[in-house]
Amino acid sequence: MTAGLGETVLPDEERDIVDRLGHAAQLDGSDRREAVAAVVRDHPRSSRAWAELAVLGRDDMESYAYFRVGYHRGLDALRAAGWRGSGLVTSAHPSNRGFLRCLAGLAELAGAIGERDEAERCRIFLAQLDPVSAGTSAASDTDAT
Repeated sequence: MTAGLGETVLPDEERDIVDRLGHAAQLDGSDRREAVAAVVRDHPRSSRAWAELAVLGRDDMESYAYFRVGYHRGLDALRAAGWRGSGLVTSAHPSNRGFLRCLAGLAELAGAIGERDEAERCRIFLAQLDPVSAGTSAASDTDAT
């Protein structure tokens, strides 16, 4: 007898990522985008950094691409943390929010560029991973400290 689906929690982001993204958030325009891109260059496995860059994308296609990379980096991190393709990955844990934000962004941007099947698959996957927060602002919360 089991108590339900297991839950996977990603490791906390490195302090350098958190600090530099916090600094970047205080900047404007191209300075902010360049600061976030520098974090991604230095930490390409960070879904949180990819999500931040996606939000700063210059158009839907660029944002879609960044969310997609962040999503795949997050899947790699989940597998490394013991996730085997099922179970919860909730936004109750701040360290999961970068990945969930990439998945939610991918769903939104896939729909915006006409990839309706992908958008629906991503929405379903998000609801399976985080049924309480799916579709709410909690999944898009950037606080991963």
